[in-house]
Amino acid sequence: MAQISDIGVDLGTSNVLIYMKGKGIMLREPAVVAIERESKKILAVGSDAYRMIGRTPGNVLAVRPLRNGTVSDFELTSTMLRYFVGNVVGRRMFSRPRAVVSVPSGVNEVEKRSIISIMFDAGMRRTQLLDRPVAAALGVGLQINEGYGSMIIDMGAGVTDIAVMSMGEVVVSSCVPIGGDYFDDAIIRYLRRKHNLLIGERTAEEIKINIGCAVPQIGDITMDVTGRNLISGLPKTQSVTTSEIHEALKEPVGELIEAIQAVIERTPPQLASDIFDDGIVFTGGAAALKGLTEAVYGALHIPCGVADDPQTSVVMGCGRALEDLQGMKHLLGDGRKNWNR
Repeated sequence: MAQISDIGVDLGTSNVLIYMKGKGIMLREPAVVAIERESKKILAVGSDAYRMIGRTPGNVLAVRPLRNGTVSDFELTSTMLRYFVGNVVGRRMFSRPRAVVSVPSGVNEVEKRSIISIMFDAGMRRTQLLDRPVAAALGVGLQINEGYGSMIIDMGAGVTDIAVMSMGEVVVSSCVPIGGDYFDDAIIRYLRRKHNLLIGERTAEEIKINIGCAVPQIGDITMDVTGRNLISGLPKTQSVTTSEIHEALKEPVGELIEAIQAVIERTPPQLASDIFDDGIVFTGGAAALKGLTEAVYGALHIPCGVADDPQTSVVMGCGRALEDLQGMKHLLGDGRKNWNR
């Protein structure tokens, strides 16, 4: 019989990453499914479906089955995960592996059970859940089991998890709907308001990646953006500058800073002192926004840093839990105490 390979899954709003025990990250795909509108037939999953966003005919939908860190379409999420897991571990149902799956800290018990059910449908023998901020902390190597305060902020596409940890537990946390999608929406609204230009989600994401910034930059960089003129209805190319995108992102970045401050205000004084000494670690794809840590430091005067590879921090944390299940069992949960043997 083939060896069973346990997996760790970062089930994100925009991307799914899968870590295989002993082998590392084996899959990184967009969390997108393309379906036929009438028949609901699956046409493409992952990268192939992502390329269809904004370019499909009327009878085809390219959708993300997860929104704001939760499952918005159970059936599509199950189909997507079966496809991804099958690519990684094969389709031998007699060798059902076990899984550790990261979930946002704001997910309720019903949503947790639905994720476990989806993983079972995808071929898992057993699934345990790991809070995203805990997974991110493990992934970047924070010593969360010590009696010292650590603050981690995991910024995904749909939500941002803010957590203060000590002695292996989350002491204070918050899950806010501010992430990469929120930044993209702010850019779309700004260009609509200022230039009467309607752009799609993918274009907004490209703008954010190329010239997006959370603090004013020295010297403007310009990017040509093509969309639809809302007055004439015709295609239009507009030059957009970094200072304009900074203006567009000023409000959502300010909301993020307020959310961080609110968590610090609820943190016990001694742990807050530790955070002011050691700083905040940012993970997640949205944390790559240029100048974000500088904006947070400017407002809160707390040192900030971004993980070396912020997009993989959570899945690497799931991987660490897989490699040391006995040592990490107090961090994992699915309603049962121990792993099946």
